[in-house]
Amino acid sequence: MSGPLAGIKVIEIGTLIAAPFAARMMAEFGAEVIKIEAPVDGDPIRKWRKLHEGTSLWWYLQSRNKKSISINLKSDEGIDIVKRLAAGADVLIENLKPGALEKLGLGWDVLHALNPGLTMVRISGYGQTGPYKDRPGFGAIGEAMGGIRYTTGEADGVPARAGVSLGDSLASLHAVMGALMSVLRVKTGQGEGQVVDVSLMESVFNLMESLVPEYDLLGHVRERSGGALPGIAPSNTYPTRDGAYVVIAGNSNPIFKRLMNVIGRPDLAEDPAFAQNDGRAAQSALLDAAIAGWTSANSIENVLAALEETGVPAGRIYSAADIVADPHYQARGMILDAELPGGTQVKMPGIVPKLSDTPGEVRWQGPALGEHTSAVLAELGIAAADIQRMKNEGVVQ
Repeated sequence: MSGPLAGIKVIEIGTLIAAPFAARMMAEFGAEVIKIEAPVDGDPIRKWRKLHEGTSLWWYLQSRNKKSISINLKSDEGIDIVKRLAAGADVLIENLKPGALEKLGLGWDVLHALNPGLTMVRISGYGQTGPYKDRPGFGAIGEAMGGIRYTTGEADGVPARAGVSLGDSLASLHAVMGALMSVLRVKTGQGEGQVVDVSLMESVFNLMESLVPEYDLLGHVRERSGGALPGIAPSNTYPTRDGAYVVIAGNSNPIFKRLMNVIGRPDLAEDPAFAQNDGRAAQSALLDAAIAGWTSANSIENVLAALEETGVPAGRIYSAADIVADPHYQARGMILDAELPGGTQVKMPGIVPKLSDTPGEVRWQGPALGEHTSAVLAELGIAAADIQRMKNEGVVQ
């Protein structure tokens, strides 16, 4: 196994999105990730969204490079197996309800005593402390309470959401950052392992820029603004003659001048009132109307060509079909050819970020439920006869 995280062992006790996505990223860069799943059904994401021969295509992506072991955590023997795994691991990632691991006898005090170098990453809706910690928390609620839903959508419409699990994925990114910071502390001899407490709500809130000081000092509550970037102008989504939409970001001072010239408004380019962003933001509706007048008279191809030639950031809004067909995605290795069980060929997303010397890689797609149970237990020194007995008794699958 290669990669910058080679030699790092991660135990995943999680389902669906947040913890599994975090563990997937670590697996893509060389960590050995052992995913613990419940017998019979395993992670519910195996049946989420679009299925291929009974298994979710999302599963094959979300669990690539992971080892799946199926353990009954309601059995004492199953709990003992988890303890043995944690004793030799660097990171344990979980997204159960706060207190659930403690009820199983797998709380931080127990695992830290077994392995002082272990980092425990805990992802939950509201964190491990505070008055809301026991509330059920999903990514959608984290987005709502983290502030991003309130600011998303048309000004006169209902608060909108992105069409992906944004709250969970943001929590995953924070979880990986926290895990690596903690592991670095251990590996450099600065201290022992620690708890990384990640809240879905706080992960969203961390993206909300100057929302709080604007409110506290100025009494300003940022509202929904459709396709525009509030307080930064011009930056919006504009219609084209052929029914498409183009996103144009002309909000730096020199880019603004180039944009105004290309749309045939040199008067606006040279107007001192628009020399800085604060002046432009104060009259953003005027600028948006001027830009939309130009884009509406041109095809999206002509708009993009003119803006590219003059160095103004712009782009069409991509569908899945656009992404897969795009030559830049392909050149960057962001569309990978994969093979599912039975030999079916399918395209999968590539790996982010790009490391020059130790890039990530895909070694296999998401495994069958319990595919690695026997091998992982054998590595713990458990005899084949005992593994078979535990399978017969429903301790493992």
